[in-house]
Amino acid sequence: MKRSARLALAGVGAAALVVPVVATAGAVSAHQRPTSHPATVRTSTPIKHVVVIFGENVSFDHYFATYPQAANTPGELSQGSGTPAPRFTAAPGTPRSIATLAHDHLLAPNNPNSVQPQRLTPGQAVTCDQDHTYTNEQKAYNAGAMDKFVEFTSKDACAAPTFGRTGLTMDYYDGNTVTAMWNYAQHYAMSDHAFSTTFGPSSPGAINLVSGQTHGVKEFNADGTPATTPAGGDYTVRFPDANGVGTMTGDPDPVYDDCSNNSHAKSYTLAAMTGRNIGDLLNAKKVSWGWFQGGFTPTTAAAGSAPAACLTTHTNVAGISSTDYNPHHEPFQYYASTANPHHLPPASVAEIGHDGQANHQYDMSSFDQVVGTDNLPAVSFLKAPNYQDGHAGYSDPLDEQRFVVKEVNAIQKSKHWKDTAIVLAYDDSDGWYDHVAAQVKNASNTTDDAAFCTNAAASGVPIAQGYQDRCGPGPRQPLVVISPFSKTNYVDHHQTDQASILRLIEDNWGVGRIGDGSADAWAGSMRGLFSFEDSRAPQVILDENRGTVASVQRTRHEG
Repeated sequence: MKRSARLALAGVGAAALVVPVVATAGAVSAHQRPTSHPATVRTSTPIKHVVVIFGENVSFDHYFATYPQAANTPGELSQGSGTPAPRFTAAPGTPRSIATLAHDHLLAPNNPNSVQPQRLTPGQAVTCDQDHTYTNEQKAYNAGAMDKFVEFTSKDACAAPTFGRTGLTMDYYDGNTVTAMWNYAQHYAMSDHAFSTTFGPSSPGAINLVSGQTHGVKEFNADGTPATTPAGGDYTVRFPDANGVGTMTGDPDPVYDDCSNNSHAKSYTLAAMTGRNIGDLLNAKKVSWGWFQGGFTPTTAAAGSAPAACLTTHTNVAGISSTDYNPHHEPFQYYASTANPHHLPPASVAEIGHDGQANHQYDMSSFDQVVGTDNLPAVSFLKAPNYQDGHAGYSDPLDEQRFVVKEVNAIQKSKHWKDTAIVLAYDDSDGWYDHVAAQVKNASNTTDDAAFCTNAAASGVPIAQGYQDRCGPGPRQPLVVISPFSKTNYVDHHQTDQASILRLIEDNWGVGRIGDGSADAWAGSMRGLFSFEDSRAPQVILDENRGTVASVQRTRHEG
């Protein structure tokens, strides 16, 4: 997230309602009709359920710089609770050949950046947000030298009690803070070569997860009327064609969402995507699915011409309050075909995952309702409320851990664990330092691009469909697969990106590709993280507050 004004902090009241944003009639009414639920669609693997927990703004080195070695410093206390920080000791046989700062000898004093990496303690969980814009992330790469992060992405000072210091972008946590992530890596499979599909912030990352295609955006005024995008573009649309269709590189809110612009307290222009997404493909094959997001249930329901408002708030471990719902983290709200503009609830529990008035877009509470029942969708995307999504500035790894562990525990305790794959992934790096650059697969050559991308274009790397400002893969991020079918205590080195998750879903249910230059056509396979042989990874229940292992139970092999 870049426009900080889009995040309504506690104490900011709702402004007077303005003209509501309303989706086209066909986009909504087509999903009002009750439909019968088809039989389970055949899958290409034993996986019958995929649950993607999509976090915010973390680079791989930010969480795994010294994995699997934690400092275990005596006397450290976790922020918020004030309790002794958990210790972490790696299991025998844990892989050591991992592309970390420690393994690659890039910890202090050997790092080429102008400030050396430092460990963040469990008491420094809430930090300043970093610069994660499309252009500055590329500049930080310095044509692949990876040594200009301090100059281009570091944001060192912010209001107390948020922590900052010189060269903050270089800093990292270890298993004494991101304890759950390290424990999941110990018992399941993770990648050390997973990247964002393109450079840039949250909205492009979310769009890439569900479509692999950030081109196709059009601009609208705050009242929902079409806007005229200037030649060359603006924040909402970059390099539009004659029809005003261009590429998204920023974080504009979606036009098909009553709660955009801080529930209409602001007047920024809004965005709509014109292409297809995975929801369209799943709908065509009658595969059940849903996006579940914290704070989606409105505090004020839509009524007549008055739009809904989404203004519930929570505080993080530092006592900083933020609204729960973030419209530009909800990718399906950008598409008329999959949006739920007025945040209508499902008419019944049986509707969850299927066509209906909610149009596959739900509050997180709906997932918690169905996780242990026959109504669990085949494909579920989970998005935490802001304070628990891991985004620096208003969230943190400790609050994030509580959300992730709660949901993973619930899935593992359910009857669906035996055939479920949980994917932990992120929308962008936040601008946090990472030392590994991916090989560019899709180039770009505009004034928004720096040498890392323009050099790739000059060397002959294609620009898919001629759509500019989609250079990628971008920064490296964590990717962990938790499943009975995942390899155990395993690190995969194959290059993947966010669209690889999209491709996993497409291939498992045979729904086809997005097309029109989508990154699903070239995204690397996640197959290396899985094993479908006789052995099964165990059920590992973690402590929600500490991320430590509470129990380990063998997963029974069926079929």
